[in-house]
Amino acid sequence: MASNSFQDVIRTRRSYRNFLSTPIKEEVMREVLEDAQFTPSNCNTQPWDVHIVSGAKKKELTMALLKTQNEGSEAKPDFSFELKDYYGIYSTRQKEQGKAYYQSLGVARTDYEGRKRVSDRNFEFFDAPHAAFLFMPVIGDNVRVASDIGMYAQSFLLALAARGIGSVPQTVLGFHADVVREVLGVSKDMKLLFGISFGYPDVEALENRNRMGRDPIENNVSFHC
Repeated sequence: MASNSFQDVIRTRRSYRNFLSTPIKEEVMREVLEDAQFTPSNCNTQPWDVHIVSGAKKKELTMALLKTQNEGSEAKPDFSFELKDYYGIYSTRQKEQGKAYYQSLGVARTDYEGRKRVSDRNFEFFDAPHAAFLFMPVIGDNVRVASDIGMYAQSFLLALAARGIGSVPQTVLGFHADVVREVLGVSKDMKLLFGISFGYPDVEALENRNRMGRDPIENNVSFHC
């Protein structure tokens, strides 16, 4: 059972990008998923459709995703995503995170082969023993459903962190949604929002030595009295 205080968990949780091969015990995995199941949702619809991938199936999925990616196939996510859509402070934060990550690995901006190797690590799940794929049904304009999935993901991430398990949410795991659906046998009616790689982190890895800060709440919160 998790024992850390909520404040400790939420303030120490972070994204890891290198993991040990040690798998999570089945009983611990079920506890995490049962905790996440208590996530609130609009009208209690509980629209999340979660697929946990491990072992041979994870290797199969890695091979399929890397093959598609390296063939130069156009990304076909179920939901649009373009870095150029970020603007102002949002673009600044995004660029700072990317710069810090590549610098921590010693990969220069002009090192295109090195940057490709780093990018491919996403589809290898950063050697994490498990990955979760978060699918959702199409309902209306999807905004409310996507917010429910986001709340579920936060519950899942915190439930992992409370047990000393690391994770990293990855939008890029949804870039080839049809490939993921085919490998996992998921209906086309279910749309892939994103994936999460998780396992016990390799705390000595270069990728895990950098941690991004957070703005003071004054930059994001307005009080009205």
